[in-house]
Amino acid sequence: MSGCLNEINCDECCARCTCGLVDGDWFQEKRNIISSVLAGTLFAVGWWIAIDVAVIDAGKSSKAYWACGVFGTIGLFMINAVSNSQLRGDAYVPGVMGMAGTRIWMVFGFLCSFGSMIGACWILFGEYVYQKKEPSYPGTGFFMQNLLIFMASILFKFGRVEDVY
Repeated sequence: MSGCLNEINCDECCARCTCGLVDGDWFQEKRNIISSVLAGTLFAVGWWIAIDVAVIDAGKSSKAYWACGVFGTIGLFMINAVSNSQLRGDAYVPGVMGMAGTRIWMVFGFLCSFGSMIGACWILFGEYVYQKKEPSYPGTGFFMQNLLIFMASILFKFGRVEDVY
């Protein structure tokens, strides 16, 4: 799954393009840069939204709502701390637990990420939509924060290629 974007081929559409910006191998050459910048931007915008919620809401929402974003961030670090070669078992140094340990670590990282998404859904729907709290922006903001952090972790993990050289 780590190479799910390896076979993207846009030669047909790029051959018709007359703008001169895109050639056949442009995406493959710039893939790591593009996915890293997009993932970092998604992560930063997610936390920016959470900070905006804190400023606008000014202490009216529970402090526990921040835990979802923190666990989403921990999940991002856990997911991306493991290289794809370690997941496949191709690493030179297997580590303490080998391939099974890296896969367990990855599962716990995804559990943190999915758990934060579930918590953000509960905050949005259980606390703001169902109870009809006004304004509903804090619930939407915390949900968007966790959605953007989750998207950033997936893009950063599966959008990059390790064997560039």
